[in-house]
Amino acid sequence: MSNTLDLLLKAEIQELPEKDVKLKRLSAICGGPVIFKLRALSYSRAADLIKNQPEDLNVHIVLAGVVEPNLKDTELLAKYNAVTPAELIKKMLLPGEIEDLSREIEKLSGYRTVTIEEIKKK
Repeated sequence: MSNTLDLLLKAEIQELPEKDVKLKRLSAICGGPVIFKLRALSYSRAADLIKNQPEDLNVHIVLAGVVEPNLKDTELLAKYNAVTPAELIKKMLLPGEIEDLSREIEKLSGYRTVTIEEIKKK
């Protein structure tokens, strides 16, 4: 077997990467740290969003990639007078915050970052 195949066979299967981020503006407004837990999207989920949600793609990436807080919570929806989680995101966050969260989820998912390295022949 090749060395690469041996390495891949020995590797532990990884869960999707996660990351906690603090929203500065909401933290200041709320008087305490507002932390969102983000998770990378699987290939099929990312492809589905790109295909089926071309409008408001960043909003749907945020909805798919935010693990906590629960953006479908009925109390949170009521607090912001939002009917859907997508509407909640648009009411609760500024456009730049939505884009920043979307980009962080994309980075966790392997987008917007360099993921390969060229091997130079000697």
